Amino acid sequence: MQVDSNQAARRCDTLIRDVSVIDGSGGAPISADVAVAAGRIVRIAAAGSLGDWQAQHQVDGRGKVLSPGFIDVHTHDDTNVIRTPAMLPKLSQGVTTVVVGNCGISAAPVSLKGEPPDPMNLLGQTGAFSYPTFASYVEAIEQAQPAVNVAALVGHTALRSNQMDRLDRAATESEIAAMCAQLREALAHGALGLSTGLAYGNAINAPTAEVLALAAPLADAGALYATHLRSEFADILEAMDEAFRIGKHARVPVVISHLKCAGVDNWGRSGEVLAALEQAQRYQPVGCDCYPYTASSSTLDLKQVTDTIDIMVTWSTPHPEMGGKMLAAIAAEWQVDLMEAARRLQPAGAVYHNMQAEDVNRILSHPASVVGSDGLPNDPMPHPRLWGAFPRVLGYYSREQKLFPLTTAIRKMTGLSAERFGLSERGLVREGYWADLVLFDPETVRDAATFADPMQPADGIDAVWVNGVLSYRGGAEKAASEVRAGRFLARQERV
Repeated sequence: MQVDSNQAARRCDTLIRDVSVIDGSGGAPISADVAVAAGRIVRIAAAGSLGDWQAQHQVDGRGKVLSPGFIDVHTHDDTNVIRTPAMLPKLSQGVTTVVVGNCGISAAPVSLKGEPPDPMNLLGQTGAFSYPTFASYVEAIEQAQPAVNVAALVGHTALRSNQMDRLDRAATESEIAAMCAQLREALAHGALGLSTGLAYGNAINAPTAEVLALAAPLADAGALYATHLRSEFADILEAMDEAFRIGKHARVPVVISHLKCAGVDNWGRSGEVLAALEQAQRYQPVGCDCYPYTASSSTLDLKQVTDTIDIMVTWSTPHPEMGGKMLAAIAAEWQVDLMEAARRLQPAGAVYHNMQAEDVNRILSHPASVVGSDGLPNDPMPHPRLWGAFPRVLGYYSREQKLFPLTTAIRKMTGLSAERFGLSERGLVREGYWADLVLFDPETVRDAATFADPMQPADGIDAVWVNGVLSYRGGAEKAASEVRAGRFLARQERV
């Protein structure tokens, strides 16, 4: 939508002057003045040409980059956007939109019969799940008005837990029908699509046929299928084939979540993994997201316990004192083997240092990949990706490692992400688009969060606007605004 500058009467709410605009399309930077009014970008003009405009707030952009706000396409912020709506871990790194409901786990629609099953416990304890319908979840977001925009997938494991007495088996036809009914309700109220986490114990016994049946409602709604593959280890190619089959059957786009080659025996296979993705792209829409680290994080999974990598325990319900310690050190302290130590710790969370840098670089730089943090906000010792994923792409991977130019880095976090998830009028710095914007210093932006000290806001992020509202200030203060301007983003046609 184009906005006539005459209609703006040369007045605006915010005017960012003389800034280097990287617009999210992958195109070259331009030096410009950018005017924002009523939540939208109303004028982009050559630097200095809006000198006669009046603005309530004026920002000197010299030496800085203005880009679209970053879109975190892979989050587990489902309950946090309501319980902790300030969303500082995301705002402080320039994120203005989060996609929740990944890996088969979502806050809605959920009706718990007891404690949340693994890995739904990553979203919080029983009290955090109070949305039996997707519509009730949307209403709760609108009432909380988080500081970032929220778009949502529906989790397969969540649907299973609603309808099944136990999750270690395939669903029956009647259970699948009940799950499909809940999925249709969610799609009718704006859900982006269906996500699965087929590697997890409470979904791994779901046969492909169960997912094929659940994917059936997606095409009519123009929705998508996102999947944490059944395996990211030795059987990854077979798991990818399953995902492609589901997408082709349902006639919907496929997004492979946090694509990786996990496990020492799997290192070096990213070339063939990406070749398989490219082959699938010849026949159907397929993409992936990834996070810019060589360590993963999830619940403590006995299938991943090994002495070939470092495993750090991040939390444990029966032994909270062990959070932050290496599993090997805990086992030595208890004088037991790794597997026994892991059993005693459960339920628990862990960081697995299970990837090779060359594989991460190859996947992150591939044209099909966009960036998602996969951060775990309820983890008391979170993986640093929760606070640092996006500035790490800008600073470490683009500026220092020169893996790709800054324009490519920003496109992978904005324009391409919006296109893939159908987020209309977002992801680009363009007249008429919503003013989700981040101002940063390209020379100093970097992630400050570490594994030892993970809850650290990024350096070099100067300001973040969400729907035209200044929502975060960087510099010495590094503080979120008291005004929150995020909104729920319902599914729209992908452009």
